[in-house]
Amino acid sequence: MTATAAPAGRSAEASAGTELAERLRTALGDSSCRVTGRSLDLLARAHDASHYLLHPQAVAVPQDTVQVADVLRACSALGVPLTFRGGGTSLSGQALSDSVLVDARTGFQRLEVLDDGARLRVQPGVTVRSVNGHLARHRRRLGPDPASEGACTVGGVIANNSSGMQCGTELNTYRTLESMVFALPSGTVLDSADPAAGARLAAAEPELHAGLLALRDRIRGNSESVATLRRLFAIKNTMGYGMNAFLDHDDPVEILVRLLVGSEGTLGFVGSAVFRTVPVLPHAATGLLVFDGLQAASEAVPQVSAAGVATAELLDAASLRVARLDPACPQQIRRLDTDVLAAGGYAALLVELQASGPDELADRQDAARRDLSGLRLAAATELTSDAAERASLWHTRKGLYSAVAGARPSGTSALLEDVAVPVDRLGALSRGLTELFDGHGYDSSVIFGHARDGNLHFLLNERFDEPASMARYEAFTTEMVDLVLGLGGTLKAEHGTGRIMAPFVERQYGAELAEAMRQVKHLVDPQGLLNPGSVLTDDPRGYLQDLKTTPTVEPEVDRCVECGFCEPVCPSRALTTTPRQRIVLRREMAAARERGDTDLVAELERDYDYDGVQTCAVDGMCQTACPVLINTGDLVRRLRADAATPTSRRLWKAAAGHWSAVSRAGSLGLTAADKLPPAVPVTITKVGRRFAGHDTVPLYDPGLPPGGRRRRELDEAAAQAVLFDACVGSMFGGGVGDALRTLCERAGVALRTPERPNGLCCGTPWKSKGQLDGQHRMSALVRNALRTATDDGRLPVVVDASSCAQGLGQLVTGAGYRVVDALDFVADEVAPRLTVTRRVPAVVVHPTCSTTELGSTAALVRLAQLVSDDVTVPVDWGCCAFAGDRGMLHPELTASATGPEAAEVARLAARGVRTEYVSANRTCEIGMERATGQPYRHVLEVLEEATR
Repeated sequence: MTATAAPAGRSAEASAGTELAERLRTALGDSSCRVTGRSLDLLARAHDASHYLLHPQAVAVPQDTVQVADVLRACSALGVPLTFRGGGTSLSGQALSDSVLVDARTGFQRLEVLDDGARLRVQPGVTVRSVNGHLARHRRRLGPDPASEGACTVGGVIANNSSGMQCGTELNTYRTLESMVFALPSGTVLDSADPAAGARLAAAEPELHAGLLALRDRIRGNSESVATLRRLFAIKNTMGYGMNAFLDHDDPVEILVRLLVGSEGTLGFVGSAVFRTVPVLPHAATGLLVFDGLQAASEAVPQVSAAGVATAELLDAASLRVARLDPACPQQIRRLDTDVLAAGGYAALLVELQASGPDELADRQDAARRDLSGLRLAAATELTSDAAERASLWHTRKGLYSAVAGARPSGTSALLEDVAVPVDRLGALSRGLTELFDGHGYDSSVIFGHARDGNLHFLLNERFDEPASMARYEAFTTEMVDLVLGLGGTLKAEHGTGRIMAPFVERQYGAELAEAMRQVKHLVDPQGLLNPGSVLTDDPRGYLQDLKTTPTVEPEVDRCVECGFCEPVCPSRALTTTPRQRIVLRREMAAARERGDTDLVAELERDYDYDGVQTCAVDGMCQTACPVLINTGDLVRRLRADAATPTSRRLWKAAAGHWSAVSRAGSLGLTAADKLPPAVPVTITKVGRRFAGHDTVPLYDPGLPPGGRRRRELDEAAAQAVLFDACVGSMFGGGVGDALRTLCERAGVALRTPERPNGLCCGTPWKSKGQLDGQHRMSALVRNALRTATDDGRLPVVVDASSCAQGLGQLVTGAGYRVVDALDFVADEVAPRLTVTRRVPAVVVHPTCSTTELGSTAALVRLAQLVSDDVTVPVDWGCCAFAGDRGMLHPELTASATGPEAAEVARLAARGVRTEYVSANRTCEIGMERATGQPYRHVLEVLEEATR
């Protein structure tokens, strides 16, 4: 969602909407916090990763803690509830609202590394992966390490007291958080690091200050309460409030800070936090210990933990079967016997040893082999230090929830539960859960989790639109609660209480501590307005309310589990919609049609055109982050194809047959515009856009280069590769074509081109616009041209723009041609024959969506490292969203997409070191120049100069 004024092309109703939105705006008065009540915004924000669904009536988008306090005071004055929302990866229903939803992500993206990485100040909207990326050069990381690190935000990590695979109870948020700036429901804002914070709290909130002291003394004076808290918080436990704060701290401010951790936004808002970070041990060995079954694996955990492993992640047979569906599934899983796996045999522990150096790692491996030698394993153990193999294993584990949920039957909802018991009772827990699944007919259920901590996740699929299924789910939940509590465990280990376990808080803690929790809530939030229904509830059947149903809509939509992993890599995430939101809006449209709500359908379809279709870069980055491999660009391209008019189809098909003339006209047009006063072409294109539409006529930018030269034909009989010059170079200029030819000549690598190369294209312009007739025509032309040029596929086809390499590969799929990105070709075949004669002080690299999807980013960085010892890839880099002409049709999209990276590049430029700025695609270079003001070139141009 955009946090700024509605850009050109967006519906004028972006700030209109519900009655509550209007009331909230009035109550906010002079506050500059943006509020929207537009149906599309409300429905897009309604969904999170849980199996619950509430529809907000207003969305507030504050930009700082002061504006959050304004919203808190306004909602208090109106008496309306509100809920804070970060990454939306929460699984227990704690990020939802049927009143006011407050965006805690968009305006809270700043972080500051302190004390050479030993400490970190961070705002709640930053993802864990981004934090760790900025800490990496200091060899430090955040203590909590949730599997959803790529999408979950620090605010959610604090709100849920998230932990993860190796942090246990020692390195979670509660233990590593040093201080925070927070806003209370009254609007009071405090910084706990301020020495005067206690006095400020006592002055501003006297009843709260006194009440916390009284509760502290009451809890400490009850030996049974103390024993219960010590027992439950000795294991992973996020059930209810962190009442151990009353045992661990004396000062009311420090008690309140720890109560806010894990409170799921029911007690206040954390505007920023300071964490103590933990060291990264750079040397590791990872592997699978495969057992005959779940019981054997569970019972082996104490022995495995004693071997000094940093992690011991349990995967049952169903988990391993689903992992095989991923094309990137590691060989250690692929090698397992298929028949045994299908019969429910096997279970595995994913273990990792970590060390500060190679010798230490070798010693730990030797010790681990001795300690684990007595285990009865079903397959040979292989601990690997290979980075790619280790990454593949962890990719499987981190994406397991969404991958399993994505394989569920259409129309069902995925429910992921999260419990913990003392480790010596893990076998009994595994056995009990398996019996429950069998007894209630949950045949496709899966068990996995952090076995070293006695923490298991289990996933089941259920239909929440059938009475019989609801009765089954209720009966299962009752028996599951009995099982876990009977083993002395906790009903929530790390996912937060949310709505799903709120009715069972008193069962776990007893009446005394449950009442103390209710007093905490009343002291801090006397009106009960913050996230009602989460953590605490008086409704014993509350977990059965507001359950999400997932109607069958279309193939690109039905697999989505709404996990939100796609959102941080989406270029339009801060402007309009994300892939998850594009998908849930399709579901909402289908539901509205089924209800007969034609007015809502019409409104959503109207606004979806800009927010969902026109501002999608169709770059495929969402697929790189999606555990079930959904490319929302495919959906958008299909929608564009459905919307294409007969006239546009004829024009684009004709363009495919006359591409030499069309591309030349574009080049000459840019050259002519470059010679005119900038106001002239800008005015002309603005007029054209006014009459023909923003999605038809590009907006001229004075920063655009003059057109390039026509592509030159090469006819070399002894060629070692076929050069397919990208037409973006002939239209937008740039020197990569000449640089690649020169490098190959310098290295003695002969090239040839197809005949009449100026009439050929990779097909991306037609595919991205949904112009399938033109794409098919271009495909036929290219395939025929390459047949002769490649000697029927004998020679590789080298493309000098990464996006075009990707497009060409897709265009000729199945034709027997091997398409290679010039980055990989030069890095592997050309660069080893060259000598670098001049180096540059520093290089900043902008990877692209295409280098990511092609796997050629590594080659891009290697080539940059040939010319400089100081090579930086910005942590916050992302797709620039120029997307061919999308950056000219909707420049606001590129501006939004490049904002975080541009800020980081500005900090790098401020060092004052002469720097080359490189990428791998001409339009991306233009987009990055526009965003940063720095001159971006193709890395091969810099390499050519360095090897003269």
